[in-house]
Amino acid sequence: MKRLACIVGARPNFMKIAPILRAFRNYEDVQPVLIHTGQHYDQALSDIFFQELQIPHPDISLAIGSGSHAQQTANILVAIERLLIEKLDAGLGFDRMVVVGDVNSTLAATLAAAKLRVPVAHVEAGLRSFDRAMPEEINRLVTDALSDLWLCSEPTGVQHLIAEGKPKSSIHLVGNVMIDTLLSQLDVARSRDTLKHYDVIPGNYNVVTLHRPSNVDSKLALSELTDVLIRSARTLPIVFPVHPRTRLKLNEFELLSKLESDRNIRLTNPLGYHDFLCLTSQAKVIVTDSGGLQEESTALGIPCLTMRENTERPITVEMGTSTLIGNDAEMLDYYLQQVICDKYKQGKCPEFWDGKAALRIVHLVAECT
Repeated sequence: MKRLACIVGARPNFMKIAPILRAFRNYEDVQPVLIHTGQHYDQALSDIFFQELQIPHPDISLAIGSGSHAQQTANILVAIERLLIEKLDAGLGFDRMVVVGDVNSTLAATLAAAKLRVPVAHVEAGLRSFDRAMPEEINRLVTDALSDLWLCSEPTGVQHLIAEGKPKSSIHLVGNVMIDTLLSQLDVARSRDTLKHYDVIPGNYNVVTLHRPSNVDSKLALSELTDVLIRSARTLPIVFPVHPRTRLKLNEFELLSKLESDRNIRLTNPLGYHDFLCLTSQAKVIVTDSGGLQEESTALGIPCLTMRENTERPITVEMGTSTLIGNDAEMLDYYLQQVICDKYKQGKCPEFWDGKAALRIVHLVAECT
């Protein structure tokens, strides 16, 4: 029996691991062990995703919690190392670790595995923003440096890994496992009454999510973006699930009350996967700084105004529905008007974003373990 340590820790991981765990059910000689580091530990950002995506209860929960990047990464590293050693001493060592994405849990678990000579498969390998000010970019670089099986969601990932000297024989374009989850859950999500709850009409509202420091930590930048959103909401109502960190900044900069008092803007707490997908899949436009939403909007054919200067997912811009805006309020205003006037570009769904990425992933992992 091949034993696999499958690591999750934060909200983006859950959508990626769910179809992989389901696909492993077809392999009687493979035992995936789900290890939840607890990097995201509150009900809104963690537990509800396990429930809605029917992810099995974690076999092991580490409950690490929050902290600075260094503290959180160090705590996860220590906990994973201890766990790997304990399992090895008990005769239950792991034959391989599977990590997904680019959060601190991904980095820390990979480092612990590499030190103990447990081979690592990285799902969503090779993505690069070339911006080392992003903590996720550091996580991606180190994870790929220590992995031995690279499973890529888009062709640029393959190109970057080859350019970095990784062996071609261990690099595979498998498609986007996030889209597996999206396609499998779309009908369930759209059957919900979420739009009615927020009093919006299909194809006639804007979904906004912002959390990155470049957008929310500067009072000037956040004030200008808020003004554009308020103006645009006169024509296109907004549903804005507010990340806890963003809510703190909006309140600190005395902007929260402006948004709360606007009858065309619906502020909410972070939503579960089904409610959120119900909203995003039927929106006129999405304004976001989320990496995953760039991909999901491309698969859905929904215009996406990405509030970032760069992206590790260039296929969503080159082929898909995303446009990089940075935190430029004037550009945001311009492209919102393009969307409202139906002059925005049309996108295409990339190859292998077909709902079968997990099947390709588990085949390769089982074969290479």
